[in-house]
Amino acid sequence: MSNATQPKTRELPLFPLPDVVLFPGCPLPLHIFEMRYREMVNTALASDKTFGVLNVNTVTGKPAKVGGTAKIVDCHKLPDGRMNILTMGQDRFRVKNFVQEKPYLVAVVEFIEDDKSVEDLNDKTKEVDELVRNILRLSGKISDREFPMPKNIPTEPQEFSYWIAGHLYGIASEQQTLLEMTDTYVRLSSESVLLDKTLKELAARSALKDAFKGK
Repeated sequence: MSNATQPKTRELPLFPLPDVVLFPGCPLPLHIFEMRYREMVNTALASDKTFGVLNVNTVTGKPAKVGGTAKIVDCHKLPDGRMNILTMGQDRFRVKNFVQEKPYLVAVVEFIEDDKSVEDLNDKTKEVDELVRNILRLSGKISDREFPMPKNIPTEPQEFSYWIAGHLYGIASEQQTLLEMTDTYVRLSSESVLLDKTLKELAARSALKDAFKGK
């Protein structure tokens, strides 16, 4: 997560990826095959093992201005030079300006953090946590299998909000909006809306399943 000794700005190599939004504390496995990104990863491995991940809009083809840093925690090099790496999200950043385009993007970035919230984060965290539990319960009922609550979920509200956002698969545009927010309460509230929508859809499917069972 954020490091108090970390400079506010720095030059950072960037890896633009379609529909990938990296949040602090979330893992991101990657298969590296392009020569330019092999070079980028090898350079990162020789320094602080860090590069930036930017979500690329698949419609416009443009990378976002806000992304997340990825720290390499494991690297398996294949005989032909390709690599399988595991990274972990660390911090969020905003691109200030690009300083290199080839062989890979490098930019001066500014690190961003959430503002101090004046709202009750604990109550909102409990609300989102309950929604997740109900979603898992209904998902298990619909599929006739058990979906236990994952272990080691962060309990601190800001980290919890990142964990939730990082597990909202298939909605990269909404994830990008959550990444760019600088208010934990607002992020949790937005996640509550998204999860409540999912829960209502699952409840409808569950009711339909029960109705067919009754026939």
